[in-house]
Amino acid sequence: MTTPTRVIVFGLAAILAIAAGVVPAFAQRTYVVGSSATYPPFAYENAQKQIVGFDVDVINAVAQKAGIKVRLVNTPFVGIFASLNNGDIDLVVSGVTINERRKQSYDFSAPYFEARQLVAVPASSTAKKVADLAGKKVAVVTGSTGDDVASRAFGKTSSNIRRFDTTPLIIAELVNGGVDAAIGDNGVIAFRVQEHKGLKTFDDPSLPKDYFGMAVKQGNTALRDLVNKGLAAIVADGTYAKIYRTWFKSEPPVLPKP
Repeated sequence: MTTPTRVIVFGLAAILAIAAGVVPAFAQRTYVVGSSATYPPFAYENAQKQIVGFDVDVINAVAQKAGIKVRLVNTPFVGIFASLNNGDIDLVVSGVTINERRKQSYDFSAPYFEARQLVAVPASSTAKKVADLAGKKVAVVTGSTGDDVASRAFGKTSSNIRRFDTTPLIIAELVNGGVDAAIGDNGVIAFRVQEHKGLKTFDDPSLPKDYFGMAVKQGNTALRDLVNKGLAAIVADGTYAKIYRTWFKSEPPVLPKP
């Protein structure tokens, strides 16, 4: 049993630490981060069943700079925002695009990833923009932004648009020579193309850009501000660039301010 004297000393130490601006270890809470670990290279399970990826490295670095503790939980994307609303998780870090509809329901951090469409082609291809693929067979993921891009460029019912269920399938079709190009999310396409020396990518600057952000429950500005503090710190000291290069083998773009 703890003696009254120990209780007084323990409590006094906590009060003095807090007054000095130091949060004692016993008083720190752990924020639960939800991420769908089915989306390499952003978050996925490795052979040891550990969740790894770009998103994982970024949030861990952000947490360290912000002075907070986080615990990652594999959360299916289909229910990830319900988990946030229910309080099961505190933060969503799962390749979430910031848009006006979502901003009406959730608060977002500053952007941490520039999302755009990237085109994969054989290394011998001379195509430099989507329009150059006219008359070519193009693979996309059904219902994706890449599907929208191809549909607008070549017509939704074009027989040259080949639709598949996943990004690995469209890359496999390209590698096997079944199509002339594949259009998809830049992070995933760049990651998959690294595995095939016979492929390269190009970025059509006419295509729109989106940004991924970390989502918190609406009104949780304290956590959002802590995340922004950590994100600004890792961008400033080069940690973000190092993580980006590790996963995408290229230099990161300049991210917009919050």
